[in-house]
Amino acid sequence: MQKTFILVLRLFLISSLFFTSCKVQDYTSNARPISHNTWDSLLQKYVSVEGNVNYKGFIADSTKFHRYLALLSANHPNENFWTQEERLAYWINAYNAFTVKLIIDHYPVVSIKDIKAGIPFINSVWDIKFIHIEQATYDLNNIEHGIIRQKFNEPRIHFAVNCASKSCPKLANYAFTADQLDEQLDEAAKSFINGSDKNQIGENEAKLSKIFLWYGGDFKKNSSLVEFINKYSDVKISVHADIDYLDYDWRLNEGSQ
Repeated sequence: MQKTFILVLRLFLISSLFFTSCKVQDYTSNARPISHNTWDSLLQKYVSVEGNVNYKGFIADSTKFHRYLALLSANHPNENFWTQEERLAYWINAYNAFTVKLIIDHYPVVSIKDIKAGIPFINSVWDIKFIHIEQATYDLNNIEHGIIRQKFNEPRIHFAVNCASKSCPKLANYAFTADQLDEQLDEAAKSFINGSDKNQIGENEAKLSKIFLWYGGDFKKNSSLVEFINKYSDVKISVHADIDYLDYDWRLNEGSQ
């Protein structure tokens, strides 16, 4: 009994530290919306349609890549001059671009989880504060959980942000843009849900990505999990289907063009 209590307490403390560390303060900026054309051209050149990333290509083209990172760093999204779509497209692109930077800064790596930081079992690669945007400093957890999930109430982002791993939703070989954002998020959802390497869906049985387990609450805000998946799935799952979850493959999503 005492051991169970201690384990629950440890999990609670770790969870509390995680969610506290993800919170971000509002940042005031007068920056104007930016173009993501440079990022788009890099993605088209170094990411395959299947989402395999040529990290050596990004390293070889580092001048152009760092020019885009500098553009991100100089222009913080804000509600004064940016639409909601412009802000969300920016943060998705920023998350993906800075994830690529993290990989190439430590390349070669077998997995993004091999990049360590902080206290074991509490801090991780996603807690490294290396992202500087104007005077604000973030880690990847801040961007995903403290900004994107907290401020936009958009479950499809889970299929757009990429964690550089094989079981993650693929890194799109195009930049997200405000004028196409809804269509791009729909495409990302359909691609991920119908990808047989990510989910194995049948009418009466489904083995799903653990993303649907980890972030189940995000998908159940306006419907059940099955209803959400069926909106994008080619094969419709019965409400009585057996649901299980696949092992997550954290190996690097590397490939060559």
